[in-house]
Amino acid sequence: MKINTLSLFALTACALTACGDGRTTVPMPEPAQEDIEAAREAAGALGANLFAALSQALADEGLESAIAVCNEAAPAIAGDLSDTHDMKIARTALRVRNSANAPDAWERAQLEAFQARFDAGEAFAGMEAAAITVEDGVSTFRWMKPIPMGAPCAACHGSDIAPSTLAAINALYPDDQATGFAPGALRGAFTVRKPLAE
Repeated sequence: MKINTLSLFALTACALTACGDGRTTVPMPEPAQEDIEAAREAAGALGANLFAALSQALADEGLESAIAVCNEAAPAIAGDLSDTHDMKIARTALRVRNSANAPDAWERAQLEAFQARFDAGEAFAGMEAAAITVEDGVSTFRWMKPIPMGAPCAACHGSDIAPSTLAAINALYPDDQATGFAPGALRGAFTVRKPLAE
């Protein structure tokens, strides 16, 4: 049976696209376990270091001081850990306090999936997401883990925030969206990104 050039082209095009919807589909490799473990370690370190910095500020000068420390120290802590672990580690959320932490499309999809899984009865503690994506032509390792709202965080992120605390938040974050959370709700997520060698 002879296949002419036009038929061969049509078969190739169908194989390269999602047959009819025009989207190119390229199978991506599974994330390496060592990258997942490194992401978990980096996220754990970020959480622990932020908690230590905030706890110290609370003990020394009170809640309003802790808000300022979070504003100034959190990006520096995340930056230092990103350098140490050779991957960008940060936090994001569907409702952010700092607009610099707004999620990209992949992060938003994972946050929405975390919420759906929680609504279906799954605990946040066992959740994470990992994938290889292509960003500007570069294969990139992505990883996320949800951050549930802890009871102590309600002082700055809950529904009953003291007026002086709210004033301090609004002074540093005039576009704040990160209040009104109940303990145990999805506050946000740790997010990791690492470009991979080709």
